[in-house]
Amino acid sequence: MKFFKRFLSLALALVLTLGCFTMASAASIDDGYEVLCEKFEFGEGPVVGDYSIDYRYFSPVGEGDTTKYPLVVWLHGMGDGSEDGKQVSKSEIAYWASDEFQSRFEPAGGAFILAARSREEYGKFWDNDLVEPLRAAIEDFIAENKENVDTTRIYIGGYSMGGKMTLKMSVAYPEMFAAAFPICPAWSVPGDYVNYLADLPIWLTSSRRDPLVNYFLAVTPTWNRIMAASNVAKDCRFSTLTKVCYATGEKTPSAHHAWFSVNYDMFSVENGDYPNMSTVNGLGEEIKLEYPNGMISWLSQFTSDYDGTPVEGMGNLEGGRNTDGMVYFESICDFFDVLFNAIKLLFTF
Repeated sequence: MKFFKRFLSLALALVLTLGCFTMASAASIDDGYEVLCEKFEFGEGPVVGDYSIDYRYFSPVGEGDTTKYPLVVWLHGMGDGSEDGKQVSKSEIAYWASDEFQSRFEPAGGAFILAARSREEYGKFWDNDLVEPLRAAIEDFIAENKENVDTTRIYIGGYSMGGKMTLKMSVAYPEMFAAAFPICPAWSVPGDYVNYLADLPIWLTSSRRDPLVNYFLAVTPTWNRIMAASNVAKDCRFSTLTKVCYATGEKTPSAHHAWFSVNYDMFSVENGDYPNMSTVNGLGEEIKLEYPNGMISWLSQFTSDYDGTPVEGMGNLEGGRNTDGMVYFESICDFFDVLFNAIKLLFTF
């Protein structure tokens, strides 16, 4: 009996110790954003051409864990890649590493987050010559975590210049991604390149009052061109913001900062509707978001046939025209169609 009691005490102590370790390694939104940022580790992909891409990543994998988790690739905007770690701290993507948001990734109950950094110290702002290095960094990360990465659930998103690179990577390697979520993208997919996005679910987010990437002259033509070629328009979404706020409801310094809505999973801190936002699908039908089913739940619906096999070159961008510039209009008809809709919308506010 004495031996049994001693054994029971030791077993209980071990359980409590392991429980404390698990609690210490977990991170809630209530712990604060700085704590969540500390959950991201440093990594770097191989050199391709003249560059390698370094990144910060969050891993949901526990000891002995054999679960296959999705991988979210996150791309920052201009200025937020000037130093290591800034691509996480400035955008609030670390909220996606919280217990609350991780649990929304179904069916795995978690996801890897790879926040890549453009080589801004060399004057590179997600330029074309970073397409291959970024792809190589993603492939290298998959290879290093092959036991736990679900290659059929790789999602890519980013804001401003990162929104540009989100679309470029989606055009170049559509087979790699299950869904994409560009935010105020500083690029419009030119010409026949939209056809490469025909089977990719896309959720586009932008502010109607964006002073840098104009909603009427840039974002709307991009959305219309992609939807005209899409085979999955019903699965696609377009969220339009007027007043752009942090999740707390406090107004952001600029209406360009639409990513703060996405990074709190399209809701407010009160777990209610994000202020001043409307969402439609690719058929123009209104979508009502119901907590907690926001961006993460939407992403989790989609899978691809990608198996992680490395590729070479720039994929569908190989040998094409220079795609670093913005292309908003394919014809004069496009221009007048956008101008008419802009005038009509202005009179509704």
